[in-house]
Amino acid sequence: MLEYKKAVAPSIGANGNIFNLMAIAKRTLQANGKDEQAKRMISDVQECKSYNEALIIIGNYVEFGEVGSNE
Repeated sequence: MLEYKKAVAPSIGANGNIFNLMAIAKRTLQANGKDEQAKRMISDVQECKSYNEALIIIGNYVEFGEVGSNE
């Protein structure tokens, strides 16, 4: 099974504000040459009906952690 490796978004400075998390994830995707995924993620999050749903969608695109870590 082929596993997709997600881009790692920096968690330093991230707070629980969904707009802040969405912006960090968007910048991370764009920095990794994934502009179309960034646009799709923003669109998907804007359609969410709950905070938890939005977090799940963002988590489908990026992983929050230390940039440069291998974990």
